[in-house]
Amino acid sequence: MSGRRPVRAAFVTVALAMIAPAACSSAERPAPLVAGSGAPVVVPGAPGEPGRTAEPGQRLGESQARAAAQDVRFAEAMIPHHRQAIEMAGLAAARTDDPSVTAMAGRIATGQGPEVTVMTSWLEALGRPAPEAHDHMPGGYGMATPDELNRLREARGSDFDRLFLSLMIRHHEGALRMAGEELRAGRDRAMLAMAQDVMSGQQVEITRMRRILDGV
Repeated sequence: MSGRRPVRAAFVTVALAMIAPAACSSAERPAPLVAGSGAPVVVPGAPGEPGRTAEPGQRLGESQARAAAQDVRFAEAMIPHHRQAIEMAGLAAARTDDPSVTAMAGRIATGQGPEVTVMTSWLEALGRPAPEAHDHMPGGYGMATPDELNRLREARGSDFDRLFLSLMIRHHEGALRMAGEELRAGRDRAMLAMAQDVMSGQQVEITRMRRILDGV
């Protein structure tokens, strides 16, 4: 759907604005919040140090109280998940003659790249580094295995099309599961918005890829 890119671009702009810390004076800062006994709350550590989980009853600043452990898990897992999808999409141009497959690969790369930027910035704001690789949980959440990636790199023409679409549909289905987990247990507004964008956008792409696959 051609209107998808502007919507996703607008989402990225809004999400980055939500992440940016507010430049307020001490007089404007809200009263500290208190960690409850529900979902764990991640408190960012000092620069270069990992965060920690707040104890129930601990008084927190607003920026600290907004992120639950689930939000951090979602960002740390979705970044490498997206990176693998971008890598797979980048193989299409030199391996397929099908314009539908090329267009789908382009949409995936241009849509998910900015989302990686948003999640990376969000983690950095918590003092947590973004994952460097995309090898978390090989085969988990629809991730392609090293053998599947090698087969994809070697495939050409309709063989590439069938394998690319099959792997990417499974990959997207894994992303939907991850987004569902975030929507059920997350707290942070930016990560919840990200999960909703993944849920709506990737479901549309799955439907389109299934149609293309039927015609290959």
